Amino acid sequence: MRSSKLLISLVFAAVVVAACSTSPTGRKQMIWKSDAELEAQSAQAFGQMRASVPLTTNRRTIDFVACVAQSVVETLDPPYSDFEWELAIFEQKDINAFAMPGGKIGVFTGILDVTENQHQLAAVIGHEIAHVTARHSNERASRASLTGIGIEALAVILGGGYTGGAYTAQQALSAGAAFGISLPHTRGQESEADIVGLEYMARAGFDPREAVKLWQNMDAASDKKPPEFMSTHPSSSTRIEKLVAEWQKTLPLYNEAKENGHDPQCVK
Repeated sequence: MRSSKLLISLVFAAVVVAACSTSPTGRKQMIWKSDAELEAQSAQAFGQMRASVPLTTNRRTIDFVACVAQSVVETLDPPYSDFEWELAIFEQKDINAFAMPGGKIGVFTGILDVTENQHQLAAVIGHEIAHVTARHSNERASRASLTGIGIEALAVILGGGYTGGAYTAQQALSAGAAFGISLPHTRGQESEADIVGLEYMARAGFDPREAVKLWQNMDAASDKKPPEFMSTHPSSSTRIEKLVAEWQKTLPLYNEAKENGHDPQCVK
């Protein structure tokens, strides 16, 4: 029995070493799920959503969101700049947005109630795109496979949604691997998406300082907020502190973008 356990441990260690990669902020990741597999699942799930959830027909809304999304996407490097990014704007009151592997972006019209201008929406979209470029869905799926958590593909893919998406703390707990494994790691992904997304919006010519105002709006719009240690997202105060700490890096990027002619004029 001891030799069997030792063998399992050695195999596990080998898998971990083989699957280790580095995120955009230098965080170690364990990934062995196929990107192509998740992209195929994303395409299917996104198609199902488009077919079952009403899409907005408001031309002004479509033009505004598309303008912001396109401006952010244009800052990406290969291979993500080579994606055929697809945008869907769902007529839903939920304050949420998400991005999927393979270049799918979903925005719920409810998010526009707390985004006062193009800069704040860019903070949302930059954050969601960062989940894709940092391979967070792949990382989450790989971890779920390792720990034996039964997470449906759609929940894994949408779990990076701006307000928590489909993968909630309750689901993680019921899956049997929450504190110490799933939730802290997910909060790390959210913080990383904030940092990377802030860079994207700044490089696109959107003011990164507006991300703070966005989270103040989000905080005011939330009647019931779970304690941070039980949430898959950092608390608003923690999030704001970290965003402000990034200004030293992102404000020069914003100023450089403006000097280089990146000045989006997306009208809400």
